Amino acid sequence: MGCSSCSSGKDGQPKGCKNNGTCGTDGCNKLTVFDWLANMSLPSGVAPFHCAEVRFKNGRKAFFKIPQNVRLSISDVVATEATSGHDVGVVTLTGELVRIQMKRKKVAVDDTEEVKKIYRKATQKDIDIWQKARDREDKMKVRAREIAIRLALQMKISDIEFQGDGSKATFYYTAEDRVDFRQLIKEFAHEFSTRIEMRQIGFRQEAARLGGIGSCGRELCCSTWLTDFRSVNTSAARYQQLSLNPQKLAGQCGKLKCCLNYELDSYVDALKHIPKSDVKLKTEKGIAVCQKTDIFKGFLWYAYEGEWMNWHKISAAHANEIITANKANEPVGSLEEFASELIEDTKVEFENVVGQDSLTRFDQPKQGNRRRNKSRNRKKGSNSPEAKSTTRQRNTPKGKTRQQTKGKPKAPVKQQSKSQEKTATKRPNTKNANTRPPRNKKRKPQQKNNDKG
Repeated sequence: MGCSSCSSGKDGQPKGCKNNGTCGTDGCNKLTVFDWLANMSLPSGVAPFHCAEVRFKNGRKAFFKIPQNVRLSISDVVATEATSGHDVGVVTLTGELVRIQMKRKKVAVDDTEEVKKIYRKATQKDIDIWQKARDREDKMKVRAREIAIRLALQMKISDIEFQGDGSKATFYYTAEDRVDFRQLIKEFAHEFSTRIEMRQIGFRQEAARLGGIGSCGRELCCSTWLTDFRSVNTSAARYQQLSLNPQKLAGQCGKLKCCLNYELDSYVDALKHIPKSDVKLKTEKGIAVCQKTDIFKGFLWYAYEGEWMNWHKISAAHANEIITANKANEPVGSLEEFASELIEDTKVEFENVVGQDSLTRFDQPKQGNRRRNKSRNRKKGSNSPEAKSTTRQRNTPKGKTRQQTKGKPKAPVKQQSKSQEKTATKRPNTKNANTRPPRNKKRKPQQKNNDKG
């Protein structure tokens, strides 16, 4: 939001003016115009422009004449002339910029039908009547839709706008065909006890009035700054090489997105120097067909008929050169002659400028250091007498003692101390619990402590 009153409070809840689009400071309204001529003073002897721009509900704007005895500024609430009664709106623009806007929209100052009068600044009584009428709009819209469905009318009531004095309600609706709503108006007048006006709008105008969030994540262009709705064709998507998917190309209104026309002119200018994709290149090696085009870089990818997997990248100038040679019946060798000039060295050299290490240093574990540490531990442990006894036990096959092994003479048994005998007779920690350690020596019988006498 643009104004400070729409910030959050101490408890985190949004404050907001809660005027539903009629901000008092005019900073968060739709189609807000910045007056860049406000700080410029007029020359001496020149009177200020006597017209102002007034905004009503959901971005509806009109130009009005300012009376001589009234001085207005932006965000003033005024009572304006209407067909019957008066209307209430907010001033959005004053000064010389209004003259420029009227000239751009081709509105004559002397036209009394389009440029009406401003009566006065709205009083508190006018504002109270206006707010009460605005509060009735949501309930009336729900009831009006129920009546339209009951009468089986192919129409959609999108919005309701009350006049400032509450004497008239304008119903905005969308429909694909002509609708006979004579019975609908009678029921509306009996139900709501006010004068009814039905006004048909297009689908884009409906999206502009209601607003919303587009697929780009920002507010809709038609509800923030876009005022003229130009026609959009599918050819705009073809020029920009977009997939003709209606779900992606359609906006919130159901029509083609207006943003397809934003970059269309630059694409059309760039395509003037690029050959069409349906033109085939004739060479001595074969006929080449266009597969892909990079418009702004000016590159094209061609593939020979029958060799669709091998693409050859050439520039647009080379493609035009081959096309002119084909028209003059001049021989062209192959596309490889032109594609060899565009071969790029894709090797990227990593320079450790900042002192950072490689990004892939944690991808592969360091196995060399582990092997070195294992070999060192083996060398240190092989010199101890305990390690020698365990290695002898490991070298004997399973289920046999050293005396039963064939082809190996029995090694002489050395005298060992009691501590060494205990370590040698210990059972090794093996995964298989069924394997038994080899019995090289007989166990000594244990002495019983509870011997008699």
